[in-house]
Amino acid sequence: MRKHLPQFLILTILSSFLASNASAAQIFITNYPSEANAKVFVTKYPSEANCIVYETQYSSDNEPGVWFYTKYKSDARAVIYYTQYKSDADLIVYFTKYKSDARCRY
Repeated sequence: MRKHLPQFLILTILSSFLASNASAAQIFITNYPSEANAKVFVTKYPSEANCIVYETQYSSDNEPGVWFYTKYKSDARAVIYYTQYKSDADLIVYFTKYKSDARCRY
């Protein structure tokens, strides 16, 4: 149960960024797990994912599940660390080629 509570909180925080009507989720990737709001594992299978994410080049995209990567940590709404291990992850994502497929499961 303890593992599910942090996952729920991480999903709630990231989904609030994703659902923002101002812009896409502003994401910064860190090399240090201690700096991250969430540890993210990328899966090859959409059925395993908590979020199906579409990467955009435009910060003005405002749809749920759309991520825009910032160059600067100070510009980010969420700081993530990509982990190689699914068991370490707070959030499991699958990257889609189509913006219409982007969404998060709560």
